[in-house]
Amino acid sequence: MHRYALALDLTDDAQLIKEYEHWHSNIWPEIKQSIINAGVQQMEIYRYGTRLFMLMEVDDQFTFEAKSAADANNPKVQEWEALMWKYQVAVPGAKPGEKWVLMNRIFALN
Repeated sequence: MHRYALALDLTDDAQLIKEYEHWHSNIWPEIKQSIINAGVQQMEIYRYGTRLFMLMEVDDQFTFEAKSAADANNPKVQEWEALMWKYQVAVPGAKPGEKWVLMNRIFALN
């Protein structure tokens, strides 16, 4: 199993943040299934202000490339991602069109 941490920002608007959290408490079943099908065994998203932090635990077959390819060919995922851009802002340094950015681990207790 592998663990990844990713970051993304939200638009600084209380109502939009509330809507974003509502969407994530009622995630579409097709989105959940696409995450599971990619080999993600656990996923959590945390928020502080406008900063989001995602923690993913994935199986040994998971790759970001395969997940991106599957997402690109899934109309429901594309619909969800387009909807989420209403709320999201790329973090500084992200490539054009890039949403979640992989974070580098700089410390581990064990």
